[in-house]
Amino acid sequence: MPLPLLALAIASFGIGTTEFVIMGMLPDLAQDLRVSIPEAGMLVTAYALSVVVGAPILAVATARLPRKSALIGLMGIFIVGNLFCALAPSYGLLMAARIVTALSHGTFFGVGAVVAAGLVPRHKRGQAIALMFSGLTLANVLGVPLGTALGHELGWRATFWAVVVIGLIAAGALALWLPRGLPGSSGGSLLGEFRVLGRPQVAMAMMISIISSASLFSVLTYITPLLEHVTGFTPDQVTYVLLLFGVGLTVGNLVGGRLADWKMMPVVMTTFGIITLILVALVWTSATPMGVVPTLVLWGIAAFSVGSPLQMRVVDQARGAPNLASTLNQGAFNMGNALGAWFGGIAIDHGVAYGHLPWLGAGLAVCALTLTAIAAATDKGSPQADGLEDDDCASFAH
Repeated sequence: MPLPLLALAIASFGIGTTEFVIMGMLPDLAQDLRVSIPEAGMLVTAYALSVVVGAPILAVATARLPRKSALIGLMGIFIVGNLFCALAPSYGLLMAARIVTALSHGTFFGVGAVVAAGLVPRHKRGQAIALMFSGLTLANVLGVPLGTALGHELGWRATFWAVVVIGLIAAGALALWLPRGLPGSSGGSLLGEFRVLGRPQVAMAMMISIISSASLFSVLTYITPLLEHVTGFTPDQVTYVLLLFGVGLTVGNLVGGRLADWKMMPVVMTTFGIITLILVALVWTSATPMGVVPTLVLWGIAAFSVGSPLQMRVVDQARGAPNLASTLNQGAFNMGNALGAWFGGIAIDHGVAYGHLPWLGAGLAVCALTLTAIAAATDKGSPQADGLEDDDCASFAH
């Protein structure tokens, strides 16, 4: 992996860890802060909604900055936010700290994806984006299980202290390895860039991202209590199951990067169909350890294989505003995270058993499949793979 992409991957590892690790510590955190598990789940929702809000604000604020300076500054916000999480004495202050942490998330991944794609030849853009996002998936393989184990042993605050250290390492890697001269946006006005987002194909692509993430997080947010109460795993065993799930996410991310450079929309439609079948199967396989583990691994592969294709789809359709579109699509993913966690919490509060939550995820996957089919059917040669070609980062391609 080229060093600039490695620096971006380290940063995404830290961001992914702080976003997802809280789900592994949900029961412990709820008990320590004296709130219910659905209330603790709102920390996931609040984080995701803050990404949605922070993405356009920081995208505009950093639009004219050199991209290297912008990315390092965003990591600074990330470090401060996690420091506040580690020190927060109450549920309300932890919520506020999570909000601060999340503000940089969408813009970092949005700008970082454009930078990653601009550092490689055109035919490898999907793979470059996937390599950057490999840090996010490795966060589920290593960061989340290890962070969960650390939280069980030393308390959940120790996990956030560890994330602060990761953030410092990532900031140093970005400073050392990202090339200088990566320019900010140039040319048209920000208002003009926002108009690009009104294109129907751009809007549909972002809506697919929202629904895709909602399908994932309606179940994933509550995966720890599902594995403990339905399958019967101990907290220590859950850590290993989450590790295997993270392996599935990593494989799916890398596969998705290659598929994004091949036949994007047919692959995305097929994958949503597979996700639906897997989640329906999870309703029954969650009852036994031998059934739930392979189902979760397959779910992880399928669920994360659509991330890079959807990111490329948005940027490709938003010619003239790739940075803004890429950033706002990260907000779309996290809007889906928030909605999924919220939908799952509502279902639990209304008596839906943890083992039946996959029905909700499957229904949302069907919605994503339907909208993808509509987008593909109405795609009349709208700009494909041109957004980054016109972008300033193209000059850094090998």
